[in-house]
Amino acid sequence: MAVTITEEKSKELFERYKKTRDTKVRNDIVMAYSSVVRYAVISTRNMYQKYADAEDITNEGMMALISAVESFDTEKNVKFETYASIKIRGAIIDYIRKQDVIPRGVRRFAKDLDTTFSKLYAEYGREPTNEELAKAMGISVEKLQKGMAAAASANSLSFEEMIENGAADFSAPKDEMGNWETERNLYLKERSQMLARAIDKLNEQQKTVVSLYYYEQLRFSDIAEVMGVSESRVCQIHTKAMMLLRLSMEDYIKQ
Repeated sequence: MAVTITEEKSKELFERYKKTRDTKVRNDIVMAYSSVVRYAVISTRNMYQKYADAEDITNEGMMALISAVESFDTEKNVKFETYASIKIRGAIIDYIRKQDVIPRGVRRFAKDLDTTFSKLYAEYGREPTNEELAKAMGISVEKLQKGMAAAASANSLSFEEMIENGAADFSAPKDEMGNWETERNLYLKERSQMLARAIDKLNEQQKTVVSLYYYEQLRFSDIAEVMGVSESRVCQIHTKAMMLLRLSMEDYIKQ
């Protein structure tokens, strides 16, 4: 996340804005940190591409950036881009959720599937097969696979929310914030290591889908071409991968 402004210049602008509340100074700060919004829009593309366009998301991000400028406390030992990035990403996730574009039936199926998957995983000590999941849910394997394909986006958003909420304690100023950024950076580093280990436990197909979807920012249709399978199959693989990752990360996030 490249920010083209020095800490000294940033401090100067914030001090001027704090004293004058001049809209022009605020806008100068917003423009100086607009790259934080661009980074957030790019990094969340796969979350919103089916529900909104980049312009809508950018507008939400810019509004969140303005809000971050207004609420930022210069007395605290925190870099503004760190504070703003949390506010912006949280605003984007909230916006996507409020669109309510995922049908209730799909959301309900995704929730039931996740509950069943967790129960069977605990019972068997391994990833349950589609046949076992279908039997436990009282549906055919074909219906299960169609449901898993439809639930891919819902599972992606739920996983992103769980990961994002893990940093919720860092999203607002505390009474004692001297170590705020240090603690958050340590948390994010540890979380990244935990996530990397969880991904490493996935099978090869699941690793490929997660890598191409989250790191290469490819769409499901593009991943299908790369892997030589149907888009529906990619969505099914993604859904199972998300459930496995959520199981691996849940206890850590709740700590």
